[in-house]
Amino acid sequence: MDPLSLFVLILLALIVLTVLYAISSYNSLVKLRNQFKNAFSQIDVQLKRRYDLIPNLVETAKAYMTHERETLEAVITARNQAAASVKQAAGAPGEARAMAQLAGAENVLTGALGRLFALAEAYPDLKANQTMMQLSEEITSTENRVAFARQAFNDSVTGYNTSCEVFPASIIAGYFGFKQASLLEIKEAEREAPRVSFAKG
Repeated sequence: MDPLSLFVLILLALIVLTVLYAISSYNSLVKLRNQFKNAFSQIDVQLKRRYDLIPNLVETAKAYMTHERETLEAVITARNQAAASVKQAAGAPGEARAMAQLAGAENVLTGALGRLFALAEAYPDLKANQTMMQLSEEITSTENRVAFARQAFNDSVTGYNTSCEVFPASIIAGYFGFKQASLLEIKEAEREAPRVSFAKG
């Protein structure tokens, strides 16, 4: 085989390997992007469950906390804002502004719920109410599931972002418009579920 033919053969082999690598990298990025979007859908499910529980909680509390109307209204307002934010975020999981708005709305809602539960401590009949105890347990359980789903989402986003940044996959990511995704970050002080204690006695 003459040198020119050998050169052409090597060049063709390099082109084929480059194309195969590009296809593999592209498919890997698509898979990772779909994984973090699916992980966000788990957050969405748990947050919607939380939002569905809150009106029942407020209605139960309203019968006992007649002088705490402002606090009860603040919880419902925060719940409605958070529900609107999660709808936006579900349409663009990982998008920086949507994640920041959702995190902010969740912080406000968690704060409002925390104030409600703190005030409820002053109402012994409310603390002993079976419905209130059950709802508070369900909300705490849902908060734990939200935290778990959020961690899974953030792990998926980190894996995707790393794949977008490493060379030479970063060239494929840039060429095909794979953008960095944002984590769903909740401030450390507000990350924990509201502490609820509605035991009888």
